[in-house]
Amino acid sequence: MLDSVPSFIYILNDASFRFEIIHTFLPVSRPLTPMRDTNKRKKILEAAVRIFARNGFYQSKVSEIAREAEVADGTIYLYFHNKDDILINLFEEEMTNIIREMKTVIARENDPVRMMEQFAQAHLGLVQKNRALAEVIQVEVRQSSKFMKEYDNQQFAQYLDLISTIIREGQDQGVFRSDIHPGIAKRAFFGALDEISRLLVLSPLKKRSIPLAARQISGYFLQGMVAPEPQTTKQPGPAPHSGRTRKGGKREHTGLH
Repeated sequence: MLDSVPSFIYILNDASFRFEIIHTFLPVSRPLTPMRDTNKRKKILEAAVRIFARNGFYQSKVSEIAREAEVADGTIYLYFHNKDDILINLFEEEMTNIIREMKTVIARENDPVRMMEQFAQAHLGLVQKNRALAEVIQVEVRQSSKFMKEYDNQQFAQYLDLISTIIREGQDQGVFRSDIHPGIAKRAFFGALDEISRLLVLSPLKKRSIPLAARQISGYFLQGMVAPEPQTTKQPGPAPHSGRTRKGGKREHTGLH
């Protein structure tokens, strides 16, 4: 809406080389700095997910994102600097949501073992929940050199810290071995989940495979992390390996790695 407000215009009088002041009214637009539309920003990010997942990050164009979001090309630049900026903002917002949801999942459990199992289940379930978003986070984010080299990924660090927090809690309760380094364990656990998530994105498995994969991965780690029973119990035998043993103790390859 335009309002009339008093203003002063200074002009030079040619005859006398003196400044004269003219009191007038000029229309101005209020507010002077337009507010950004949060709904429009959300539409742009949602459109970017679909375009990045459909075309790949490198092949995607800002104009395609604008068309998908049903906004003018120039509107994109009111909210984001460039395509990399869209990707980074998209990642930050989604990771904030994921961290919040994961904290809710973990808070339902008191047993650190169950917490690890539920973390694995919820993480792999993200692929099933929003496949396009999972593809962007799992694949396309890593195609941005700016993201990989320059972005200070605090959100991802917070996500990993959820795992180390569970591990430390388990150690405090005597459930997990005290010699486990949480910083190493959290990266190893996430790395396994991350690889299966990538597999689910690139080579879709049946839905029932997600709970199975979650149980398997958490089981592998938990069997190595859980503190041993008191010495009065029978000690477990040697861990199984992927090959067969010939007579004389020599290992025979089976093609499993």
